[in-house]
Amino acid sequence: MNRKLRYLDLFAGGGGLSEGFIRSGYEPVAHVEMDRAACFTLRTRTAFHWLKARDYEDRYVDYLHRRISRADLYDHVPERLIQSVIHSEIAENSLQHIFRQIDCLLDNGPLDLIIGGPPCQSYSLVGRSRSANGMKGDSRNYLYTYYAEFLKKYRPAFFLFENVPGLLSAKREDGKPYLKDMQELFRECGYESEPMRLSADDYGVPQSRKRVFLVGRQRALSGFDLPEPKKCTPVALVKEFLSDLPCLMAGEGDAGPSSVRSYGGSWLYETGVKNDDLPVTWHQARPHNEQDLEIYRFAVNRWNNEKSRLNYNDLPEDLKTHRNRYSFLDRFKVVAGELPYSHAVVAHIAKDGHYYIHPDIEQNRSLTPREAARLQTFPDNYYFESHYEAPRRGPAFRQIGNAVPVLLAQKIADKLKEVWP
Repeated sequence: MNRKLRYLDLFAGGGGLSEGFIRSGYEPVAHVEMDRAACFTLRTRTAFHWLKARDYEDRYVDYLHRRISRADLYDHVPERLIQSVIHSEIAENSLQHIFRQIDCLLDNGPLDLIIGGPPCQSYSLVGRSRSANGMKGDSRNYLYTYYAEFLKKYRPAFFLFENVPGLLSAKREDGKPYLKDMQELFRECGYESEPMRLSADDYGVPQSRKRVFLVGRQRALSGFDLPEPKKCTPVALVKEFLSDLPCLMAGEGDAGPSSVRSYGGSWLYETGVKNDDLPVTWHQARPHNEQDLEIYRFAVNRWNNEKSRLNYNDLPEDLKTHRNRYSFLDRFKVVAGELPYSHAVVAHIAKDGHYYIHPDIEQNRSLTPREAARLQTFPDNYYFESHYEAPRRGPAFRQIGNAVPVLLAQKIADKLKEVWP
């Protein structure tokens, strides 16, 4: 195929899945996302890609250095591209408005693929365990029915529906598995689908993160089977992914451009994370109170002495302030540099905090957004926005933690393109 394959990104979040497809050579038509901060992130990233393709990256650098405003950055980009990020909840009363916006962006051109997955709380094992009624009656349980409306409207050749492994076991109130209901609904729309359960650390991502991808194809495309992407075990340890970022104590760093230390490895370049021509941002550690710092010290001592992670209930009573003693008991995790991958980076990392053992110095603090983003294989030049012009860590962490790792998304996109009919 001579032209770029075009896709629509639903429930887009901060853009990890989309970034992987862009890096694989696909072209986004639109992103639909209800979180306002994530929409600004997607617009800023859209501006970056347009400027980069025209060798105008200096304007993006000006924005990262705060020499121009966000509005000024967007003024350098065609308005239709900024409008291609649609800030809207996907619901019954918004579908027709979203369709009209996408129709204008398509301009009678083809739509080859739909990607994305709804919020995962309804299918997550943790989400179900934290809910008093196991997420029964939650409207998010049935967002896939709106996904089907997009399939019926645009008839792409394929779709890629992403979610957590809990989707494989989650059931409706009547006992029917959600996955079975999805597949039946998508079949009614003209699509056959099969789930793939992938672990990010099998594909070069320095993080143990498992995801389910439901790959669908039009039933007319008989004989198609998407094999799993080729596995690629990292040749580097976690410390290599983080080693060139400056040492910080709690409360230090900045959301703007940061200096970096010398880096003698190759994996950051090979994975597309590191680019010496553009600034590194968001290397900013949140401040901690003395109690949290004491908990981090307790957690790292356990790791150093026993190579085991802290269970919250094992803390001395005077350090336990969380009322929840039944779930998220590993909320204070150690990111150990000597391992080939870390635990899964999650959206609530900004609140719960993680400890990173630096190869040169003990950094008794939580991860910075940039460290978390690197574990998710986001490029260093990926900037995470907030609702306002001023940067905020909370929205940045939420977008990073909820994302599909970019490198994993790229591997799937590459494999799909290989077998495209």
